[in-house]
Amino acid sequence: MKIDAHQHFWTYDEENYDWIDESMSAIRKNYLPKDLAPILVENKIDGCVLVQVNQTEKETLDFAAHAKKHDFIKGVVGWTDLMSEELDEKLQEYKKIPSVKGFRHILQGEPEGFMLQEEFIKGVNKLSEYGFTYDVLIFPIQMKEAKQLMKACPETNFVIDHMAKPYVKTGQILPWANYMQKYGEMPNVTCKLSGMVTEANWEYWEKEDFFIYLDTALQSFGIDRLMYGSDWPVCLVAATYEKQLGIVQEYFSKLSQNEQNKIFGDNAVKFYNL
Repeated sequence: MKIDAHQHFWTYDEENYDWIDESMSAIRKNYLPKDLAPILVENKIDGCVLVQVNQTEKETLDFAAHAKKHDFIKGVVGWTDLMSEELDEKLQEYKKIPSVKGFRHILQGEPEGFMLQEEFIKGVNKLSEYGFTYDVLIFPIQMKEAKQLMKACPETNFVIDHMAKPYVKTGQILPWANYMQKYGEMPNVTCKLSGMVTEANWEYWEKEDFFIYLDTALQSFGIDRLMYGSDWPVCLVAATYEKQLGIVQEYFSKLSQNEQNKIFGDNAVKFYNL
């Protein structure tokens, strides 16, 4: 299967989506399964992984309902309070929902020290007991802290969303690349090749702007721990679905078909147990 390992749905309102500021006004509208389905067909992609946007249990259950209704949604990365005293009970309930594969928190919006809290680390560790994965959403400035979190949870399978959002707009590579190398040395860490266009100059980027970052990702994680994701519809502020996909396709076109299959589907299927 060809898999888009990172996309979102939402029914837009100003209160719950206040992060969609004036500069992103183009995506201030609803995005639902009916909107993505034809795009996946056009691009010969068989399925997707639906990733949380809001930090509510309701959204996780709503996403699971979408997955039950639409076969192309192969997995859901939801949200639950990992510091809750009822975490075991929550995870036991989510284990009964086949589409729920893992969880995520908007770590990029949290203050320094958040992810190193004892209760948070305990919660992330517990995910492995139930076979759930964890998506890490961070900025480069948080990479040191995230490294400590992942080292403290060796049994949990992590994936770095959006390559930890490197500074593509300015062309800065260090210290981001050094941390990517360190992440790659941890066997329980995988990386999503997603969300790149929104880290560039939205109006004036070129494919080559991203290649140095893809070089680092490939060197750090190898063929078996990279997966493609679109970050649709957020990507639309900077590129069409086809254009953001084309960046990754062109870069990896030099690889064998088997290697490309891993990055564009097989690795996501394995990681999320799709």
